[in-house]
This record gives sequence, C-alpha cells and structure tokens, in this order.
Amino acid sequence: MNKESKRQIRVLHVVGGMNRGGAETWLMHVLRHIDRERFKFDFLVHTSKPCAYDEEIREFGSRIIPCLVPSKPWHYAMNFACIMREYGPYDVVHSHVHHYSGFVLWLAKRAGVPILIAHSHNDTSGIDFNARILRKTYLRLMKDMIRKHATTGLGCSVKASVALFGTEWEKDRRWKILHYGVDLNAFEQEVDAVAVRGKLGIPSDAFVVGHVGRFSEQKNHIFLVDIAEYLVKQVPDVRLLLVGAGELRKNIERKVAQLGLMDHVVFSGLRSDVPRLMMGAMDAFLFPSLYEGLPLVLVEAQAAGLPCIFTDVISKEVDAVPSIVSRVGLDQPAQRWAEIVVAAKNSVPLSKKHALDMVYRGGFNITESLEQLKRTYEAYL
Repeated sequence: MNKESKRQIRVLHVVGGMNRGGAETWLMHVLRHIDRERFKFDFLVHTSKPCAYDEEIREFGSRIIPCLVPSKPWHYAMNFACIMREYGPYDVVHSHVHHYSGFVLWLAKRAGVPILIAHSHNDTSGIDFNARILRKTYLRLMKDMIRKHATTGLGCSVKASVALFGTEWEKDRRWKILHYGVDLNAFEQEVDAVAVRGKLGIPSDAFVVGHVGRFSEQKNHIFLVDIAEYLVKQVPDVRLLLVGAGELRKNIERKVAQLGLMDHVVFSGLRSDVPRLMMGAMDAFLFPSLYEGLPLVLVEAQAAGLPCIFTDVISKEVDAVPSIVSRVGLDQPAQRWAEIVVAAKNSVPLSKKHALDMVYRGGFNITESLEQLKRTYEAYL
C-alpha cells in the first residue's frame, strides 16, 4: 500500500443543518461506524442555529462549520472560499443540498477539491415539473452544473436519481445508487412496551399508529390527522403517535383540537430513541408523504416488524419486507386509508425476528452502505 492510499481522507459534507432528518440520520450512522483514523469528516451547514446532532458530531472530533446566506450567491461564495482556506484542504466535498449542489460543487472545484459528489435524497420530480418559469430556470442551471462538475452522483433510490440526474442517468457511469444503511443492532434489543407507553401517557392496551417525520408540508400531517379522525370511529382506543418537530406543528395541534382528537393524538417531539418507540409503543406505521427519496424511517419501521401503510409515490426499493407493506394512492380518501390501517391491525402479525432478518438481507444494514461509500471516496486516490 503506497503512502497516498494510507493517508487520511478529508471529507466535507454540505447539509442544511444536522437535525434528525433521514439523510442526516444516515450520515450519523456513517460517522459512528466509519474508520475515523482513515476518514475525517467535517460538516458545512447553512444555519447558525444549534442542531440536534451537533454535540455528538463534535464528540467524534468533527467540526460544524456555518456557511450562511445561500440565497445570496455572491456572499455565499465568499464565505465558502474563506472556509476552504481556513479549514481545508479537503479531498472530498460531498453535497447533500439537492439542486443547490450544482453551485456548491462549482465552488469546491474552484477551490481545488478533487472529488466532488452530488447526493440526491429526495424525489422532487413532481414539484419540479409544476415549478414556475424562474424556478425551472434555476433548476436547469443547477442540473447543468452538477453534470459538468460532479465526479460522482449518488441517489438514495432510482426516483431520487432521476430527480437530480435526469431520466437517462443510468447511461452516465458517474451516477450510482447508494441505499441507506442502518445500524440494525438497536432492533435486536428487548424493549419494555408497558414502560415505553407509560412514559408517553399511552394505555398499554391501546392500538398505536406511529409516524416519524418533520412537521413540514412534505410529510402531509394534515392528511394524517384526517385519517386519525376516521380511525377513531372504527377503533375507539386508537392513538396517533407523532414523533418530530417542525414549523407546522402548531398548525397540526390546532387542527387536532378543532376535530376533538386531543385524547387520541400524542406529540412526542424530537426523540433520539426512535427504534425503541417503534418496538415498544407502535403497532403500525403510517406515512402519507407527498414525495420522498428512500425514507430511512420506513426501513426502520419494517425492521421493527410494523405493518407499514404509505403513499405509492415512494420507490419500491424501500419494500424490504413486502408482506407488511401496504401502498395507497394519495388520491384515495382518508376513510380508505383508515380502512387499510384497520385491516393491517387485524392481520396475522409477522415475527419481528423474521422481519429484521429480511431487512438485513435487503442490503439496508450499515456495513454494506459504508463499504460502498468508502469505495467512492477512495476511487480517485
């Protein structure tokens, strides 16, 4: 092994902020398990506000580096150049900010970074198609910059790859699929369901439908509450457990109150123990997002053996345990969604061990994901 292949590889991840989203949680799985003597990670963020994972990131010896005002390209470019001079040099700039990655990689190339990675975590094709003319001009420019400057493009699913790299992405050898890897050890632990539910104020015999996601338009919480209204009519002891935070939480709380569902909806806030909640508190998982890439929480929910009812726009690559998956169109009314949840409740449950084994075999464990990512970083050295 020559000196070049032995030396530490320095990677700068570009993200909006390291909060508990799917891509950010996957990055934390990577950071926890990667050889940190071989790979040095830093995180460039577009916020000065503290984020959920910041403290843990610093404990691993990585740095949180704010690069502000992405909406003002000239100022952002100056900030980025200063960061490169102060914290660099980097071998890799790995950008997770979707279309804006085009501008990020152009700046990184100007700074002399040799490995430039654009990573697509979302299927935004639908909203991109309906964008206004000015927005479409921006999207076209960013995609052109990605095609010109990226040495590698990664997509968490086929649909996410199409959204950023185009319908003919497979013809370009630079573009690859990298499925999220999860540390599945947490799903092998024993959980005291009575204790978990007790701390949430949920009766031990209640039927609990869970959801994990940021309170944002994408996650479709308004429709979730509509479904809950019908569920209560069919299953009087039902509880809807909403895990997460976000700008629309107050709006959802108001709607819950207006519908008289306060006794049936539990807002847990941000949690660091999602696997424990899935195994100890939830009986089913409901996920009617408007769009997604490849949702990490759906992989986790299947690893917990939960019946999963989710929108049919989500890539089928996430179906690690097909027998507990139900896909429903967003054109279906809330009542129909509720009926499918009730049918899942009354179905014969799959053993959690069998479900977890299938997720392992489906390639969603952190070991496989990590090996593919390491090969990507090392390929140009």
